[in-house]
Amino acid sequence: MLPIQERASSLQLPFSRLPEPEPSIFWNDGPCLQRLLELPRGALSGPVQEDKARAHGALIRLISKDCTRSRLDLRQIDGFGGQRKNEPSYPTFEAFSSTAGCRQVRIISYKDFLRALGTALPGFDKGTAIDVRQASWLGERLYWAGEHHLEAFACAVAYARLRGLEVMLPADVTDYRLDRSGVHALDTEYHAVTMPAQAWSDREFMAMLLESQVPYARLTLLRDASNSELLLLEKRDPTANAIGQGLKLAGAPDLIRYLRDLPQITRFKVGLPAQD
Repeated sequence: MLPIQERASSLQLPFSRLPEPEPSIFWNDGPCLQRLLELPRGALSGPVQEDKARAHGALIRLISKDCTRSRLDLRQIDGFGGQRKNEPSYPTFEAFSSTAGCRQVRIISYKDFLRALGTALPGFDKGTAIDVRQASWLGERLYWAGEHHLEAFACAVAYARLRGLEVMLPADVTDYRLDRSGVHALDTEYHAVTMPAQAWSDREFMAMLLESQVPYARLTLLRDASNSELLLLEKRDPTANAIGQGLKLAGAPDLIRYLRDLPQITRFKVGLPAQD
């Protein structure tokens, strides 16, 4: 073991695991990996511009996006694409529909159902398409992209499931996927580890980075409660490679291993292809 690797492996830092996705009707409760697609170049920090540019290029290749027009059964949708406000998380629309806000919707009859659905989706009876999104790392759940009248929408879906009502809707589906070739390329080129916020004020860690003058880039992780940052160290640089190996031995979570352990849905059956 190189001295610098041994030095990195002996660091005592409060590493924390990256959170595993849990069942939730809220899109942003899961890993927000789709944001890597539009990651601004200035989002990364580090001492050398060229190093940050290479790291940025590697990160934006991790995710791919595809948009298609399909026809979906309303009952297939079980999530909201908007931001969760100050409220608990819910695993299904059925659980959400038992809340006080949803109880005010009151769907007792088919007429009530059409009224609630029309409130959430004006023009649905005239064939107006709805926007839906999905992500391979979130399983097969489909998320409605609307941000208003969530209670009415969830109650309508729950009622349709309960009564066995088929409501086919045209939908513009945005499909985000973890790109396997992008993950492989990142693994080939980088150590990608998550570092606690305290690392950047830790004397030993910062001295090691500054004294070794290794190429690195860092990125604040999105929606991470502990303010962890992603540290990218180029494997082609022997010192950076040794530090990356040492940090993993010290307990730094490996982003690439985390990505590979996420669900990998290779093909979604989201409904019927749109008819021309």
